[in-house]
Amino acid sequence: MAWTFPKATSSSICVSSSTPFQHGSHKSPVFKKSDRSLRAAVSDISQWRSFSSHSTVFEAVVPAPKRSKSLDDQGVVNASSSDSPQQTTATAPDPPDGYLVPGIMESAAGLPLEELENDPEKLSETIENLKEQNENLRLHLAQADSFPKVVPPPGEGQKIYELDSYLKTYRDHLDYRFEQYKKKRDLIDKFEGGLEAFSRGYEKMGFNKSADGITYREWAPGAKSASLIGDFNNWNPNADVMKRNEFGVWEIFLPNNVDGSPAIPHGSRVKIHMDTPSGYKDCIPAWIKFAVQAPGEIPYNGIYYDPPPEEKYEFKHPRPKKPSSLRIYEAHVGMSSPEPKINSYTSFRDDVLPRIKKLGYNAVQLMAIQEHAYYASFGYHVTNFFAVSSRCGTPDDLKSLIDKAHELGLVVLMDIVHSHASNNVLDGLNMFDGTDSHYFHSGARGYHWMWDSRLFNYGEWEVLRFLLSNARWWIEEYKFDGFRYDGVTSMMYTHHGLQIAFTGNYKEYFGMATDVDAVNYLMVANDMIHSLYPTTITVGEDVSGMPTFSVPVADGGVGFDYRLHMAVADKWIELLSKKKDEDWQMGDIVYTLTNRRWKEKCVVYAESHDQALVGDKTLAFWLMDKDMYHFMALDGPTTPTIDRGIALHKMIRLITMGLGGEGYLNFMGNEFGHPEWIDFPRGDQKLPDGKFVPGNNNSFDKCRRRFDLGDANYLKYHWLQNFDVAMQQLEERYGFMTSEHQFVSRKDEADKVIVFEKGNLVFVFNFHWQKSFPDYRVGCIKPGKYKIVLGSDEDNFGGYQRLDPSALFFTQEGWFDERPHSFLVYTPCRTATVYALVEDENE
Repeated sequence: MAWTFPKATSSSICVSSSTPFQHGSHKSPVFKKSDRSLRAAVSDISQWRSFSSHSTVFEAVVPAPKRSKSLDDQGVVNASSSDSPQQTTATAPDPPDGYLVPGIMESAAGLPLEELENDPEKLSETIENLKEQNENLRLHLAQADSFPKVVPPPGEGQKIYELDSYLKTYRDHLDYRFEQYKKKRDLIDKFEGGLEAFSRGYEKMGFNKSADGITYREWAPGAKSASLIGDFNNWNPNADVMKRNEFGVWEIFLPNNVDGSPAIPHGSRVKIHMDTPSGYKDCIPAWIKFAVQAPGEIPYNGIYYDPPPEEKYEFKHPRPKKPSSLRIYEAHVGMSSPEPKINSYTSFRDDVLPRIKKLGYNAVQLMAIQEHAYYASFGYHVTNFFAVSSRCGTPDDLKSLIDKAHELGLVVLMDIVHSHASNNVLDGLNMFDGTDSHYFHSGARGYHWMWDSRLFNYGEWEVLRFLLSNARWWIEEYKFDGFRYDGVTSMMYTHHGLQIAFTGNYKEYFGMATDVDAVNYLMVANDMIHSLYPTTITVGEDVSGMPTFSVPVADGGVGFDYRLHMAVADKWIELLSKKKDEDWQMGDIVYTLTNRRWKEKCVVYAESHDQALVGDKTLAFWLMDKDMYHFMALDGPTTPTIDRGIALHKMIRLITMGLGGEGYLNFMGNEFGHPEWIDFPRGDQKLPDGKFVPGNNNSFDKCRRRFDLGDANYLKYHWLQNFDVAMQQLEERYGFMTSEHQFVSRKDEADKVIVFEKGNLVFVFNFHWQKSFPDYRVGCIKPGKYKIVLGSDEDNFGGYQRLDPSALFFTQEGWFDERPHSFLVYTPCRTATVYALVEDENE
């Protein structure tokens, strides 16, 4: 999409209309062939409409090929019948401090562009300056609430064939997929005024308050009649009867009381009463913003949540800058207390967030935020999609948590569940209007037999509105910085990935088993999220490895920023549970860690919450098992099992971070080898097949995190926590995860040694259970003087101090392991050591 600009006003500096300047074009006469990088840098800046250093007003002409868009007085994008560009004026924020405004004829260096080509050093400096300005301004404008949000038209969807020529064999499927996506976008533009307006369904549906009263709307086409009931009208189904429109949307307007107070007081219980094909029923409104379970009751109640201004939390801190290297601390608020109880948003804010910051992570991923009736579902059986989990506090409590995270510089991701919904009829969406085909597919297609949950019909118009609006609601209302989409594999295939072994054959991804409607929903959702909020991050949980998954939608991809690299954790569990140390294959480990698609980023983990649940084991448990209960005191005896466990726990996590992806994830407590699994409070159960499952007397003892163990400097858990901190600090300093340079120079099956370069660092792993190697030669690409910057054998990490951290290592010329240089090291058994050039280490 090209952006052009009108002539600058006296209070702004814009690109003059007399010198056409278009993003994506290099035809401007002021640039010469040698200025390609400079042209690109300035071109990037031009996208952000305003070059004003003082004025808060900018003007932009936004051309659209078929249907132009204009902003109405509420800032809503509406379709226009005119094919000519519409000029729009909107308020923009002041640019960031220190922002240098480049003109067209003068560069950021203050020199005419013609002079820069004769000064390569100044040209390079100018390019970097412009790039930095562009990023700063882009982030600044993206975070501003006053900035008009516009979703650009779809791209061409053809770049995927340049990234992967094998995809051309499946062009029919992929082009059809992209055409269906564009068709959805066109229909949304035609009938809803654009994706920006369509994704604000929460402003129309559910409860919406105006100066005159409260309007409530609900989509329930199967209902024969409907009325709003609650505390406010003594639950009288005849008091407030709703009217139905032609699309099956029921509506009622409740004017303010005579004294001006709202007809429904804040905190009132509310439900919708309907006559449905399956009988009369009372349901929690589908778009409810808060729901609670009364003491002693099983079903939840919808709550009309509209606190007075003095009780509403106001955000004070801007979103932090989007991290280039994503290090995620996965957390469950409810089980984040050392005490056996359900923890609160406020306690997590005050006690756990500072811990996450201190550990060195830059993002926190919150699980179980959407309301779920069954606590032990870990938040994955959602009943109320727009409501925060009331077990942990109120919506305003959650807002204060997120604001505190932003103050600490932490990005906050939400574990969002759009792959399925709770099977509950009383407090969920299932059979909401008395039919099984309301929000979901009917019959077997709408039921997930393994999860015992309902599956959305992503081709249904109102389901699209509901889910897209849901994602936007969490960003707008709560300032989440992105999402980890759960269960994406289940969404993308009609077989849901059940009893399917994906081999990597492209036929498995692009065929009749692909749910194109679901993939289209993910494309539209990613398109909406990234267009309206450019700094947001989306991570998709996909075990299938679908090609194009982490490619932008405009290029023909599904649009996620990252795929969750799930195979790595499975590999570690396989090795620890089924193979002896001497049978570990170095090539197999490297293959699993590096087996990911080119140009598609991954978030990798050694273990997540899945491995911490009852029925599985964490790495620490696999390594040390019952010995953890008796031999973790520093002043007490040790065992070979403990020694092995501590050594391998560190090595596994570091090699996973080093080779496995562009982002890293850890579940809370696993950083120090938490000694307990997770077992939610539960009673005895009798399954439909008659099998009896004993409960745990509804105990919270195993549903908490013993952070005190990791902090205790008299316990060996402290060693593992120290090493995890050192890993985060190493990545923060060197940014090796996101470096394009990666080369594995050695996978020695006899020595059990792996050597690789990542960024400017050289990693050496000796997995041998008893052999240490003096004068071990390792290859490297850069010559010079190397120094140890991280070693798992240090005393602070529970090592044996067999290496001198102050030692220097000098390279020698000559090819070794396909590298032009090499140096000699001592690599003790079961250790990991990282080397850096001294000049890089001192930067």
